[in-house]
Amino acid sequence: MTGGAISTAAHAARTTAPAPHAAPPVTDGPAGARGDGPPVTVPRVPAREAAERELTDPRYHEHDPGLLQRALDWLWEHLSALLSSAADAAPGGWAGITALLAVVLLLLLALRLRLGRLRTTRPAPNSSPLDDGRPRTAEGHRTAAETHAASGHWDEAVRERMRALVRALEERALLDPRPGRTADEAAADAGTRLPAQAEALRAAARTFDEVTYGAHPAGPADYARLRELDTTLGRTRPTPADEPRGAAR
Repeated sequence: MTGGAISTAAHAARTTAPAPHAAPPVTDGPAGARGDGPPVTVPRVPAREAAERELTDPRYHEHDPGLLQRALDWLWEHLSALLSSAADAAPGGWAGITALLAVVLLLLLALRLRLGRLRTTRPAPNSSPLDDGRPRTAEGHRTAAETHAASGHWDEAVRERMRALVRALEERALLDPRPGRTADEAAADAGTRLPAQAEALRAAARTFDEVTYGAHPAGPADYARLRELDTTLGRTRPTPADEPRGAAR
């Protein structure tokens, strides 16, 4: 074969030989492994849904903080941010905030000591601490008051002595028996019958109210004033113009 024929045959072989194929893509599954099928693809939305379902598995949330812990973390985060903002705005920064809090606490303590313990209950609208539900005479209330005073229970001693004082005025017909009467009302009514003792009666009613409603602790001096007033009222007689109709002369 001549040189021209060999060149022509080689050229024909190059132009007629099939082009080499590109390597098949690596895919999952048997078809991808064999290289005899199309690549396996998953659409985006189903893939996201499958991932979300997987993340709902309780195994992924075994060590998550509880509801209380998350609430405390949220509260602490916002409180820290608030305190940081206040410290930035306050003169002296954190030192100024600390001093301000100390002043507020001292004011609250002073107010607490000034007002005393606040009562959480009040008597019923149709009842009064003057009427303790026990049908005692004035002398019975005096005996109870002296017993409490001897034990150092001054609050109860003051209350019982005020009850004795009012009951004695009822027994003398200087006050009409009235359920639910308050100490202020008793003092005002008795003051019209015994004007010389009107101011002392009002002071006794104030002491009774402070002990009963304001939780102001009573002391020996408070009880001594009520006992002296009770004794004085027993010796005081109303004037003829103020004496109740039908009372013994």
